[in-house]
Amino acid sequence: MDNYSSNAAAVSAVLNNYFTGVFTGDTSLLRQVFHPEALVAGDINGHSYFKSLAQYLHGVENRQSPFELNEKFRMEILSIEIINSIAVAKVRLPMFDFNYYDLLSLTKAEGKWVIVNKLLTNVSL
Repeated sequence: MDNYSSNAAAVSAVLNNYFTGVFTGDTSLLRQVFHPEALVAGDINGHSYFKSLAQYLHGVENRQSPFELNEKFRMEILSIEIINSIAVAKVRLPMFDFNYYDLLSLTKAEGKWVIVNKLLTNVSL
């Protein structure tokens, strides 16, 4: 496991940019943290959810952001696991009256960490 500390810092930076992009609706920033071929899947209140990155970003572009709705920023990293050039992060994104949990798969491609898969679900409070 090559240089764990610097990789953990780099993965955390990607996750914080992901949070900022989601919270503010900044799809340019989100395009930087996701691999262009990334997939988004999961369930929201028992309903299956499957989208390409383009479909996901279109949804972000066409909604009011949590920032615009004056929501409090409460997104957090719960855990990060890194093995060589792959990582998995568990994160929480409470927003829009949802309590989202994401499992994000990342890889280090061409020297840069990017999200390649986003699994999400809403957990009732």
